[in-house]
Amino acid sequence: MPRVLLLHTGGTLGMAGGRPSALRPAAFFKTLKARVPELFELADLEFQLFSNVDSSEMQPEMWQRMAAHLHEQLPSFDGAVVTHGTDTLAYTASALSFMLRNPPCPVVLTGSQRPLGEVRSDARLNLIDAVLSALQGPREVTICFDSHLYRGNRARKMKVAEYDAFDSPNCPVLGTLGVDATFEPGLRPRGPFRLHDQLDPRVFLLKVYPGLDPALPLQLLPHVRGLVVEAYGAGNFPIAPELGRSLLPLFTQARERGVPVVVVSQAYRNGVDLSLYESGAAALARGAVGGADMTPSAALVKLMQGLALHPRSPEALARFIQTPIAGELTVGRPTVPPVEPPRRRPARRVKTA
Repeated sequence: MPRVLLLHTGGTLGMAGGRPSALRPAAFFKTLKARVPELFELADLEFQLFSNVDSSEMQPEMWQRMAAHLHEQLPSFDGAVVTHGTDTLAYTASALSFMLRNPPCPVVLTGSQRPLGEVRSDARLNLIDAVLSALQGPREVTICFDSHLYRGNRARKMKVAEYDAFDSPNCPVLGTLGVDATFEPGLRPRGPFRLHDQLDPRVFLLKVYPGLDPALPLQLLPHVRGLVVEAYGAGNFPIAPELGRSLLPLFTQARERGVPVVVVSQAYRNGVDLSLYESGAAALARGAVGGADMTPSAALVKLMQGLALHPRSPEALARFIQTPIAGELTVGRPTVPPVEPPRRRPARRVKTA
């Protein structure tokens, strides 16, 4: 029988019926056997307790320990399921996808909207689907929820009180688990299984909105190493100086301070193209990097890793951000600023009669 690692981190799935109290580890495994006996027909499950926290408490240091633990454990299993709260599930999936390069087996994250012990819980089906995906799905980090399998770094939480809580707006689903379970091949392995657990969490995610006072993010610049700007549409933000809220000084001072800026879109579908409109072009000229169609959570975590891997090379960091590592972005038109501005050609003289 195939072996599957079940790593519990916390969240609603493992809570007791009288929320928000959590089940004890031994009680949780006992509840699994009682409520979802089918799991033990699919695989030989090994339950391991990593943590037992609400996912709002998840931090980059926990991602690092989780990645290191999985890197050590995965070669001994045919697949892995990580149970996790839904609120930061997409962040954790993104982090693991960047830190666990070329995993030897599927790593599937799942959770639930209601605890496993409740009558109308979605946890039972999510667990069954996740274990099946860990046995038959693609060898990458994914999220299994409501009978769909999503690439982990492409997923977004869309709903709070419905079972179809996640979606993947810019990437097709990797699996559908209905009457039949069908899976896409997923990413091709590109080398050996490696751990890249370096992260620099000193980053900030700034959402542009009407009325944003530029003085607020300008005060943050001395305290951060990197900035993700969640702009409008294709990468737009206010630049009119006469209206008093231009964000161009933010990009200018960020470049002067050596703080890299990655621009992503607030739109759920498609992505940024900083060459398309005036504000995006102005940001590009000031050293900003377009994040293509990355989700804000994926861009934030990738910037954390990029800062740790390329702390002294803005050009290498820009290439890292815009190069797909684990299928997190669609390769399109490059928007990396040139190292040196292009030289102007001398004007040609036109002979007149």
